[in-house]
Amino acid sequence: MDARAIITSIREGQGASQEQLQWFANGLASGAVTDAQAGAFAMAVLLRGLGDEGRTALTRAMCNSGKTLQWSLGGPVIDKHSTGGIGDCLSLVLAPALAACGAYVPMISGRGLGHTGGTLDKLEAIPGVSVELGEDQFRHVVSEIGCAIVAATDQIAPADRRLYAVRDVTATVESMDLITASILSKKLAAGLDGLVLDVKLGSGALMKDPVQALALANSLVDTANAAGCRTSAVISDMNQPLAPAVGNALEVAAAIRVLTGETKGTLAQLAAALGGVALCNAGLCSEVEKGAAQILASLSDGRAAETFGQMVSAQGGPVNFVESWGSLLPEAPVIREVACEKSGYVCAMDGAVLGQAGIELGGGRKRDGDIIDPAVGLSEITPLGAKVSEGQPLLRIHANRVEHADHVEAMLREAIEIGGTAEPVPPLLYDRIG
Repeated sequence: MDARAIITSIREGQGASQEQLQWFANGLASGAVTDAQAGAFAMAVLLRGLGDEGRTALTRAMCNSGKTLQWSLGGPVIDKHSTGGIGDCLSLVLAPALAACGAYVPMISGRGLGHTGGTLDKLEAIPGVSVELGEDQFRHVVSEIGCAIVAATDQIAPADRRLYAVRDVTATVESMDLITASILSKKLAAGLDGLVLDVKLGSGALMKDPVQALALANSLVDTANAAGCRTSAVISDMNQPLAPAVGNALEVAAAIRVLTGETKGTLAQLAAALGGVALCNAGLCSEVEKGAAQILASLSDGRAAETFGQMVSAQGGPVNFVESWGSLLPEAPVIREVACEKSGYVCAMDGAVLGQAGIELGGGRKRDGDIIDPAVGLSEITPLGAKVSEGQPLLRIHANRVEHADHVEAMLREAIEIGGTAEPVPPLLYDRIG
């Protein structure tokens, strides 16, 4: 076994065997494979692919590169994962909502990847919160509260921990094989009874083509079900931010507004759609529609918000966060409104540019090791289809420096198109698989 030989074989379109991929995954976990070799491997997979069997083999190899968890709890162990988008703080809403409905949710999440935000970065915008929990503490929080959102430990899919960071800085994020293996290696290692996947489609998603999105959804569902984890996927729209905000603290605020019933909108709708599938798969309801109603009820009656507050406190955050979040989340020193230059309708927006604007402000990483500013980003983003007047605010920029606000304002004006007539707004949900 040799890293160079494996990389060469994949680069030349010959693929790799289960044994070779297991050796490479173990090398990622142990450090025997260098960062340069990991980057070359990721690029070779992106350019040439592994095929169906190779993709499944890589997923299993990365899962088996570390420890797998086993649970003995009073209900089904389920989880949700998104392929990444902008303004997508759904995990912060759905994990406590599922727990409030009788499920246990040991959510092992990731950080920002490319132009898309990361759930861990968002949660860490809350003062004191730790996502780096040891296994004993992780188990305690899940069993006592019903959910926890944490980073993978060194023992859980350690090969993915290495490769995930490499993909973010080597322009290899979009590979279907690497996305599938990354997502499912962590989820399978978490010992789940069921999983629901949110595959994003549109300008702000990794998958911008419907055929690609459907292929990824089928890849994920087929691979997970073959591994014994009951899994379904929903293909949802990402041609605009899911919540009207981009940025870690700003998205936490958007999630809290949904958890407390202050706002609803697309974030609550998608939580219900995915949650209904998850609860049905787990046997906690007989129909998807009934499961969706249970999720919405947990948001309306305060149970989901209470569970989220307990989780935040158990992970080191403020005890009263849900009640006092407005005074606890960090705020940027420069807040600027971007006004419409003409009247009309918001007919299109480049979601990837909105996500990149958040990174340019300091809310994401351009290279491995960059420090994130949790306060910066965009808020009050006007949705697609909205009628706007000249001078009306399109959105707000939250920056730590005036020159940063100047820079992204120019980007945003190019990214948001105002037309004379209203264009059809893409549906929130496109398809359901499994």
